[in-house]
Amino acid sequence: MADNGRKCYNSAMNVTVDQDTCIGCGACAEICPAVFFLDEAVGKSRVIDPDACEYAGCCEAAEENCPVEAISIEGDSGF
Repeated sequence: MADNGRKCYNSAMNVTVDQDTCIGCGACAEICPAVFFLDEAVGKSRVIDPDACEYAGCCEAAEENCPVEAISIEGDSGF
């Protein structure tokens, strides 16, 4: 997790997971579990609450580490 000690104020962020592209590896849920959830029933990750991001850079780290680039982030994290 991108734990830099700074709370993420991301109410202006729009975080999405492209369900057609996602391969269900769970990397995003491991990096930023407050925002992403691996739904094992469908084998895809989902955004559960973009406003729950715990640390600045957490969502961005999940986006950068997605092996198939299924995560999109629009807007500003507040930092």
